Amino acid sequence: MKFATRALLEGRGAVSRTRQIGSSPQNWKFYSSTPSESRPPFNAAPSFNLTRSPNPQWKAGEGLPEVGVGARQWKEDEQQGWSTWNVDEMESRDIYKVLTSAITPRPIAFISSLSASGVPNLAPFSYFSMVSHNPPMVSVSFALSPKRPKDTRENIEATREFVVNIISEPFAEAANVCSVEAPASVDEWTISGLTREPSVTVRPPRVKESAVSLECELFQMFDIKPKNSETTTASVALGYIKTIHIRNAVLTQDGVVDPGKLRAISRLGGTMYARVGEGFEIPRPSWRAMKDEAERMSGN
Repeated sequence: MKFATRALLEGRGAVSRTRQIGSSPQNWKFYSSTPSESRPPFNAAPSFNLTRSPNPQWKAGEGLPEVGVGARQWKEDEQQGWSTWNVDEMESRDIYKVLTSAITPRPIAFISSLSASGVPNLAPFSYFSMVSHNPPMVSVSFALSPKRPKDTRENIEATREFVVNIISEPFAEAANVCSVEAPASVDEWTISGLTREPSVTVRPPRVKESAVSLECELFQMFDIKPKNSETTTASVALGYIKTIHIRNAVLTQDGVVDPGKLRAISRLGGTMYARVGEGFEIPRPSWRAMKDEAERMSGN
């Protein structure tokens, strides 16, 4: 059994002491043990509301405020210390559990692709992000298994085309079923019941139920290997966005997407998904406005 190291920091300036904690899967829980049948039903009402920021009176140099939303409890929680893992001593499945529960929320790329012979594939991936707007580009990563290839990765490499669709609450279950590890011959479109809509500039269809779809051309694919290994364990695809489709119903008068209408879902750890809740705005600071104060604090 592999072990991870937990560093327990007992107060500020304390010397850390370590102990070994087992990292076998049965010792890990990143999900609620409450049976889903006993939970309240999904709240169908839109959940997005704009509020003030957590600490609107915050001033430059203040760090964690002494008085503010959750500040006191956050400070007190430091006394519980930190858990520290040396990833070289961990199994990859345990690294996965820690990182996917910590790096949240993760947007989901619901990818439509075609094989070289034209077999369709539809699958969700949460190792996904916007890379750039100039050029317009997204990234999606694939964790690979030695047992079988990842169909979406193989399709993108072979045809150099794919469509990223954003998943919204109303069809969350239909999208989730497409994550099943089915044989390449199984059509995820059929088992999901979702609708194919012809794309404009690429061959793979987009998901009609999706309010946002991005038609992409492969810009670059590169494989990743662990240190001191010749085995490829992951691949990263950069996709150049050729065409953008957005439902008029989720657009504001300014031509941007309203998060309360898009109702996009994201991934957390374990089998958990999340919806967009409350939002707040914090304007980017103006250097002209804070220049004198910043220089005074820096002693310049």
